[in-house]
Amino acid sequence: MRKNRLIHIPAVISASIAACAFASLPAAAQEYQTLPTKPLNIGIHVIKAEVARSEAEREQGLMFRKKMGPNEGMVFVFDAPAGICMWMKNTLIPLSVAFIDKKGVILNVEEMKAQTLDSHCAAGAASYALEMNKGWFKGKNIKPGTVIEGLPQ
Repeated sequence: MRKNRLIHIPAVISASIAACAFASLPAAAQEYQTLPTKPLNIGIHVIKAEVARSEAEREQGLMFRKKMGPNEGMVFVFDAPAGICMWMKNTLIPLSVAFIDKKGVILNVEEMKAQTLDSHCAAGAASYALEMNKGWFKGKNIKPGTVIEGLPQ
């Protein structure tokens, strides 16, 4: 049975508006800009994570990227814990997303298909979302309850 989830409505609406506006830009303007990185640790695994802090950075996310390194990802930092959802509009590579609480504990991991509008939501109040190449978490046997160290504050 699926539980009701709180969706961060202002972020969803503004992300939808920005995504529509961005999609209407010429192809040359749709190039991505890399963000500052921060190393994250999950057990023995070290991730080079780009940090998306601002609303604009979170809206852009990994859109229009054609590839990502095997231990590279993007961590989305949210202002307050919420029932956040992610989707894959204009995202060219399939991804896995881990929703993470304020203590760094993974709440749930979702697999996301490229270029879809399917919503993938946190199973609780999340402060972070970490996107990696599809299957990365499963391949490393990383599951809900695992702690991620080094998350930005």
